[in-house]
Amino acid sequence: MQTYIKIPFLFVTLLTLAACENNTNPDTTQEDPRDMSWDAVLAEAEGKTVDLMMWMGDPQINGYINDFVKPALNDQYQIDLNVINGQGNTIVQTLMAEKQARRSESEIDLMWINGETFYQLRQIEALWGPWTTHLPNAQYIDFDNPFIGRDFQQPVEGYECPWGNVQMALIYDSTRVSNPPQNRAELQNYVEENPGTFTFDNQFTGLTFLKTLLIDIAGGPGSLSGPFDEEKYNTYAPQLWDYLRAMKPNMWKSGTNYPEGVAPMHQMFANGELHFTMSNNDAEVDNKIRQGVFPETARAYVWDIGTIQNSHYMGITKRAGDKAAAMVVVNFLISPEAQYQKMQPKVWGDGTILSMEKLPAEWQTKFADIPGRTYAPDRSEIQDRALMELAPEYMIRLADDFRSELLNL
Repeated sequence: MQTYIKIPFLFVTLLTLAACENNTNPDTTQEDPRDMSWDAVLAEAEGKTVDLMMWMGDPQINGYINDFVKPALNDQYQIDLNVINGQGNTIVQTLMAEKQARRSESEIDLMWINGETFYQLRQIEALWGPWTTHLPNAQYIDFDNPFIGRDFQQPVEGYECPWGNVQMALIYDSTRVSNPPQNRAELQNYVEENPGTFTFDNQFTGLTFLKTLLIDIAGGPGSLSGPFDEEKYNTYAPQLWDYLRAMKPNMWKSGTNYPEGVAPMHQMFANGELHFTMSNNDAEVDNKIRQGVFPETARAYVWDIGTIQNSHYMGITKRAGDKAAAMVVVNFLISPEAQYQKMQPKVWGDGTILSMEKLPAEWQTKFADIPGRTYAPDRSEIQDRALMELAPEYMIRLADDFRSELLNL
């Protein structure tokens, strides 16, 4: 899941507009599906079209949606899933504009979100909920897992439903890098000895990398847990920018430019221009090798100090015209069937949010038989180095300060 670094500026504007707006409520004439039996929800959803806004920047993810999810929804529930390309600031801006226009029905029913987008949508009251406990398949979700039940330190409180779980990994070419750096000091030494071969993107993955560095500078796991702490940020963020400024002259393009997302960074890694790339999906290296994008010498790993693990979610808009159908879509997405398909390395490799202990025995067996990873470490090998996500304000502030501290904007 990607999001743009421009969000902070948009968010300030949107909150200002929201504060000035008179309170208006969406049309409430339709029956609330939370008051229905699940059979009634299914009947209400039949024949409907659900408009899903999501990031469409990865062919494997698009293939999963188009080749598996859409046909299954149509066959099993007679629901048409209409996918709209959009994320982060596009979602927030669209819903805020609809709120300003006092539209009774949104052009978006469902959206793929997490973290700071969830935070912003809660601030402008654009999410419908709580609703997730009404899904039959929610019984299988491991809500007790803090990496699933909390989103950027925020309790989800039924306003978004977990859909997948990933941990950030760095990816290197083993023919070029014999001993990949395991910490900040080793990375700085590598960059000095191999100028122009390392960078990070200026969107979600790059910001996640910056948060990992910030946690390490602040003292490691747990050092920045809890609500946003202005004093801590003002203490440790300057040290982060000093560290990155010291590396800038030896980074790709001397640190004056940064890739617009992971896709161009992956391509530069594939053609040898970069020795490293990175991903928020710890299994992505296997997918990219299977696609022929990465060489078979690519390997994924996690720093000794750890990397951030988080979950991504589905949210229903407050002005959704087909809430019942949106619930049915999400219930399918979190079903053992859909999660099993999504978790397979050849399909997507996205980590499941289901608790194996809660699944029926036959599904436990199926999940246990999913082929292992070839070029990425198994999740069991890196789970002990999983860092909790930070409160959303940390990402918003880092995105803002990145422009002034490193780009001089």
